[in-house]
Amino acid sequence: MAYEDKTLVCKECGAEFVFTAGEQEFYAEKGFTNEPARCRDCRQKRKQRGRTMTEVVCANCGVTTQVPFTPSQDRPVYCKECYDMMKVG
Repeated sequence: MAYEDKTLVCKECGAEFVFTAGEQEFYAEKGFTNEPARCRDCRQKRKQRGRTMTEVVCANCGVTTQVPFTPSQDRPVYCKECYDMMKVG
């Protein structure tokens, strides 16, 4: 498939950036279906910020653990061990 450079708008800063043909080919090879939503600078800044960890109590075993998201009140959160057991079972 022939790719052409495409101009996109960053959802973070609103600047236009070019999604090159080479980048599109790379995305296709990796199986990525979405185009990038952020320009290179905003992607790097977001990556450097790191994740904010939230301390929670596992809904299954009661152990205190940390998760890389803020859980909603209506859904249970599990520690890694319980989550892995539920995935398998």
